[in-house]
Amino acid sequence: MSRTYPALLMAWRKPGKRLLVLGLGFFNLLTTLPAISKTIFNSQPLNQERLVVLAQAVGGNRWKLLVLEQIKPRPLCWETRPDGLVNPTLNNFNFAGICNRYLDSNGYSLRSSGEDVAHSFRLRIKQSRDRLELKALDPARSVPITVASALLPQRNRDAFVKLNLEPGWQLERRIYQGRKLSHIYFAHPDPVNLLIAKASAHQGPSAFKQLGAPKAPLPPPISIANNSLIHGKGPIRLVVIPYRP
Repeated sequence: MSRTYPALLMAWRKPGKRLLVLGLGFFNLLTTLPAISKTIFNSQPLNQERLVVLAQAVGGNRWKLLVLEQIKPRPLCWETRPDGLVNPTLNNFNFAGICNRYLDSNGYSLRSSGEDVAHSFRLRIKQSRDRLELKALDPARSVPITVASALLPQRNRDAFVKLNLEPGWQLERRIYQGRKLSHIYFAHPDPVNLLIAKASAHQGPSAFKQLGAPKAPLPPPISIANNSLIHGKGPIRLVVIPYRP
């Protein structure tokens, strides 16, 4: 197989062609990056019952996202309280080999239509009155994507709130060359652009409702309509003279 390196080297030695060589190099790099990002990692669906997505209160209205995974059946890594909150029982024993914790962007990220999109999206928990929503935020886009949500029964720093994944979302494990990694995906089969379009459509009607129904145009003021009658400036009658040859 022939190689292009000698030709590129000869072109580089000519000052007039250096810019062309640089342009071709950057073009090749940019065209191969999407393929690399799609193929370097794969993913594998997980048993959703063995995982739980939690929101932890960390002060004020701020919340921290974490995911717990039950590897062995016993002892339990978490338990649901009667008031709806979740106790992280793994803090009461040595959970090595029994439970997994995913605490930050090193442990979880976003995956859409088989592609990692962590380079542009960040996962954040937003509180709105008595509701929590896990949002995928991209600074370059104005509409966030809702990944999970939950009603907030009460705020307790010693207990967590369980977040329920929105329809279509599931947790998957990152795979590299057949090896399972300690990294969890919030994955959706649809591409990002479609998810953003759905989020925009979901927010759009409520925004238009705030504008109210359109109003009919107002009739002209009575004073203007009657002004011509008052001052004798109404229609002028023309005298028609019949034509006679």
